Amino acid sequence: MSESNNQFTIRAATAEDAAAVAAMVDELLSEIMQAIGVQAFDVASAETAARLRHFIETGRYAVFVAIEGGSGPVGFIALYESCALYAGGVFGTIPELYVRPGFRSLGIGQGLLEAARQFGKSRGWTRLEVTTPPLPEFDRTLAFYEQEGFAVTGGRKMKTLLCSELH
Repeated sequence: MSESNNQFTIRAATAEDAAAVAAMVDELLSEIMQAIGVQAFDVASAETAARLRHFIETGRYAVFVAIEGGSGPVGFIALYESCALYAGGVFGTIPELYVRPGFRSLGIGQGLLEAARQFGKSRGWTRLEVTTPPLPEFDRTLAFYEQEGFAVTGGRKMKTLLCSELH
């Protein structure tokens, strides 16, 4: 799947894109931590790239990248498949969506979401879900998703560790 407009192209990422996407993951996590003032994540590009390469190669993750002219990747969206009775079957979750600051408000985020929607439809997903922190620092992110047809459904994302997060 490849989608293009005059400024950028969106295509499925391959294992060869892992280092570039991992660098953007680092940027995303750093941006989140700066906004909330908490060291909530470990930023480790090499480990992230290796993990992403494995996820792509095994089909556990689908990633689409936005390429802008000669600049290389300027954004990405990652997806994974889940299933739940409440969701009416199989659905997709967006764990990461990121567009580099200098390329925001150009339609890249919308293009990445459209690639995710098309991918989900091709897989028979009933819906897409995304979690955003319920913090004022992320009001713009929440507004973006609402503008794109997402609705707040309540709840909070919680976790408990079963093993090391780096595995």
